[in-house]
Amino acid sequence: MARPKIPRKSTSIDMTAMCDVAFLLLSFFILATKFKPTDAIPIQTPNSVAAKVAPDKDVVLVEIDKDGKAFLSMDDKQIKATIADEINATKNLNIDKAAFVNAEFIGASFSQLASFLKIPPEDRKSVSLPGIPIDSTKGPNELIDWMKLVNDAYQGKKANLLLKGDNLAKYPAFKGVIDAFKKNDFLKFQMVTNPEAIPVGSELWKNNLKGEKRDE
Repeated sequence: MARPKIPRKSTSIDMTAMCDVAFLLLSFFILATKFKPTDAIPIQTPNSVAAKVAPDKDVVLVEIDKDGKAFLSMDDKQIKATIADEINATKNLNIDKAAFVNAEFIGASFSQLASFLKIPPEDRKSVSLPGIPIDSTKGPNELIDWMKLVNDAYQGKKANLLLKGDNLAKYPAFKGVIDAFKKNDFLKFQMVTNPEAIPVGSELWKNNLKGEKRDE
């Protein structure tokens, strides 16, 4: 007796659920991704092989451009509001508190701060800014006062201090910034650099290779 033949049917897979998952994952990564903000000051940082990632919270960033001008920025608006109140109380400048809190960076002396805050934010990148005075040979290093304001505002909290200097900036500019840090007991800070791969064959590359073999 012949065996009955089972009719063959084409296999059909419903991909609807997989497409839904793919679009959900895509939406999640788009919404959760934090894009790098554009630099307030154009700075070409030197290269390094450091792999440590800079913090992204409670950041106090001091930038030095190629002309040796210093700029200060902070990400905590509450801290900035506290500093604005202190400036108005101690220096009698009567600066616009809201403009100070919303400013992307500070790039002027105390005497020019009110005028600096009146510049539209979109124009601050295009005009020639004086920066915060840090050259003690030409006058007081005002970054010392700024770091004192930061130190007082961060009492009880940790400030992540970063220094970002242009590759063409001269040593005296860095010395002025370091002096301001030391005067206010900021003895630990991180340098922001442009990371690159460890050169093959260098001593650091050989040491890392030895460490990987030991881990095996």
